[in-house]
Amino acid sequence: MTRSGPPARRKLPPPLPPASRTVGQVVALAIELYQRSFFRALALGVPVALVDQPITDLSQLERGAALVAASPLFSLAYAGACAIRQGERPPARVWLSAVGLGVLTFLPAAVFFPWFAILSILWLGLAGHAVPVVMAERLSPVAALRRTIELGRADYIHAAGSFATLAILFELTRRVLGLLLFSQAEAAVRVALFLADLVLSPLLFLGAAVVYVDLVARVGLDRKERRRLRLGPTRAAK
Repeated sequence: MTRSGPPARRKLPPPLPPASRTVGQVVALAIELYQRSFFRALALGVPVALVDQPITDLSQLERGAALVAASPLFSLAYAGACAIRQGERPPARVWLSAVGLGVLTFLPAAVFFPWFAILSILWLGLAGHAVPVVMAERLSPVAALRRTIELGRADYIHAAGSFATLAILFELTRRVLGLLLFSQAEAAVRVALFLADLVLSPLLFLGAAVVYVDLVARVGLDRKERRRLRLGPTRAAK
């Protein structure tokens, strides 16, 4: 009687190019970036970990004000995610410009978030790309804002869908952890949620940095062309 060896592993299909990358692959690539630069990426979670828990005890108006006040920290973390994706350290003036435009474009999302979180995500799908534009393309503020809108319109559904997916994954994972620790002391739960924010929130920024690459590749492509790239010429013709 012969022993059969372990089953052969099926090869995964090659990743799609940025012009046709799916939301699921955006998440997968964000995780891969996280793994490659774990400690640098972990630092991106500090702003969310510091802000997330205190604002839960505030009124909606106070939450909006707190998010506005924290927007420079969020923009800095976003810029850090872009630097990780690019594999470089831009000059200080580029960081300052990226953070400044990040604050400007994030302000409406910060104001809307306590009342209509989905509206904030929809806004960021259009205008949430200023930070990577400055970090990668080194444009002036006015040119960067124009480029941001151009990218947001290149494939708005992909951008907003990716941001929504990343936000939902973050919130669901955080809530599951809270339910698992429901019977523990309040202090233990708060510490665990702080660590969850610290570890999970970098994916929000890294995923957004990946979405920028996808949008750059999609400028000038219509929906049919993106579908053809995603399915391949044979399947797209059916």
